[in-house]
Amino acid sequence: MSQSTKKSIQLYDTTLRDGSQGEGVNFSLQDKLLITRKLDELGFDFVEGGYPLSNEKDFEYFQRVQELELKHALVCAFGMTRRKGIGADEDTGMLALRDSKAPVCTVVGKTWDLHVTEVLRVDLAENLAMIRDSVAYLVSEGRRVFYDAEHFFDGFAANPEYALQTVQAAQDAGAEIIVCCDTNGGSLPERVVETLTRVRRELTIPVGIHCHNDCDLATANSLAAVDNGAVQVQGTINGIGERCGNADLVSVAANLALKKSGYEVLQHGTGLPHLTELSRYVYELANMNFQSNQAYVGRSAFAHKGGMHVHAVNRIAHSYEHINPELVGNERRILVSELSGRSNIVAKTTKFKLDQDPELMGSILARVQELESEGYQFEAAEASFDLLVKKLAGTYEPKFRRVHYRVNVDTHGSDEHATPLTEATVKLQIDGSGPVRYEVGEGDGPVNALDNALRKALIPTYPNLQQMHLVDYKVRVINSAEGTAAKVRVVIESADEHAVWSTVGVSENIIEASWLALVDAIEFKLFKDEGELHS
Repeated sequence: MSQSTKKSIQLYDTTLRDGSQGEGVNFSLQDKLLITRKLDELGFDFVEGGYPLSNEKDFEYFQRVQELELKHALVCAFGMTRRKGIGADEDTGMLALRDSKAPVCTVVGKTWDLHVTEVLRVDLAENLAMIRDSVAYLVSEGRRVFYDAEHFFDGFAANPEYALQTVQAAQDAGAEIIVCCDTNGGSLPERVVETLTRVRRELTIPVGIHCHNDCDLATANSLAAVDNGAVQVQGTINGIGERCGNADLVSVAANLALKKSGYEVLQHGTGLPHLTELSRYVYELANMNFQSNQAYVGRSAFAHKGGMHVHAVNRIAHSYEHINPELVGNERRILVSELSGRSNIVAKTTKFKLDQDPELMGSILARVQELESEGYQFEAAEASFDLLVKKLAGTYEPKFRRVHYRVNVDTHGSDEHATPLTEATVKLQIDGSGPVRYEVGEGDGPVNALDNALRKALIPTYPNLQQMHLVDYKVRVINSAEGTAAKVRVVIESADEHAVWSTVGVSENIIEASWLALVDAIEFKLFKDEGELHS
C-alpha cells in the first residue's frame, strides 16, 4: 500500500495532564515545555498542556508555550463543561480555556447517567445543556473543540440511549471530534469494537479513543478502536497516568506504523527512530526508573540471554526479534550470565576483535560462570563485563590503584535526634605508577562520601569525571539465609552527557561492594572517553 493511500491517525498526547496524575509523577513548568518541544520534534499532532484553571503552573504553561516555535503539534487546553445553573460565557472554567489562547480546547463531559445524577447532582436534560453550551461557546470564540466523553463505555452499557444523546449534543454544538473514553479502564477489546460501531452509525463527525490501562488492555483497545474507525488516539508517553496508567503512545505509534497495514503516524517529524530517545527523555524528566521490559523501547526489549537464542540471532536476527530494533531507535543487547553459551561471549566481544580467539572465549565464559556463582550478575552490568574482558585479554592498565580507604560514620545527639556524619578517606596511586593522592570526602552516606573523596583525588588528573554522575544505586541480598552476614550485590548506574552504563560489585561488606562497583564505573568512563570502550 502506498503512502498516499494510507490513513493518517492523529496522536494526541496527554502526558502533561493525564500522565502527571500518576503516582509519584510531577513535572516542573520547564519540564512541560521541554516535553512539548520534544513531542513536536517527533511529529505528534496534539499536546494537551493541562487545565489552565487548575494551578498557577498550568496557567503559566499556556503563556510560555506561545513562545515556542512549534513546527507541527497543536497545543490543547483541557477543561470541564460549564457548571450547572450558569452561562458558559460567565463560567470561570470556560473563560480560562478561552484565555489560554490554545488553538484547541478539549472539553470533558459526563456520559454515564449515574455520574450525572449522583456526582454532578443535575438532571439529565441539564447535563445535555451543559455539554451543548460549553462546546458552542468555545466554537463561537474561534476554538477547535474536541469533546471527551468521560466514562463512555460504562455509560453506554448502563444507558445507551442517553450516552448517545450526550455525544450528539456535543456534535450538534460544533465539536470537531468525539473521543470515547474508557475512563475506568475496564473494557475489553470486543466491547470497544461493539460500542464504537454503534456510535459511528449515530454520528456524522469522526471519533477518537482514550483508554486507561486497568486491565492491561489500553494499547490493545486503542488499536481495536483504530481498526474500527477511530481517527485519533489519546494517551501518554510510557503509559504513565493515574492508577494503572493510560495507553502508551510509544507502543501505539510503533504498532500502527510497523504492525498494522494502512495507517501512518508521526509523518511530520523525526518519527519512529526517535521513540526510544523520547521514552527515556520523559522517564528522566519525571524522575522515574526506566521500565526495562517495556515493549519496543525498553533496554530488555531486544536483549538475548540464552546461548541458543544468541546463536540464532547471530545467524538470522529476525528469528528471535519481531522487528529490527533500530526502527524505533533501540539496540540489540547480548547478555552474559551463567546461562550463556559461547555464542554470547563471541557476540559480546566482537567489538574487541577477540572473537577469533577460542581459548580466550572459553576463559571469559569460565570466569563469568565462576563470578556469577559468587553472586555477580553481568546482564545488568555490561560495563563491568567489558572491563573483565580487558583484564582477561591482557589489555587492561588501571587508571589508578587503591592503596587504602576508610569510612567513618559518627552520630551526634540522642537516638531520636541523632545526625549521622559520614567521612571517607582514600589513598590512591594515579595511573599505576604516578603520584599518590590522599583525600577526604564528606557525604550523606558512605557511598556518597567515597564518591566525593574519589573525585577529589582523580579530577585533577581526569577532569572529564566532572561530567559523570550517579543515576541509580541498587542493593540486593544474595544469600539471605546468612542473615546480616550475607553477601550483597550492588549495581550502580552512571551517566554522562553521552551515555548510560552499569557496573556491579559483590561482597559481604556493603561498602566494599559499593567501592568495587564505583571504581568500575569510573574506570569505564575513563576508558570510554579514550575510545577504548563503548557503552
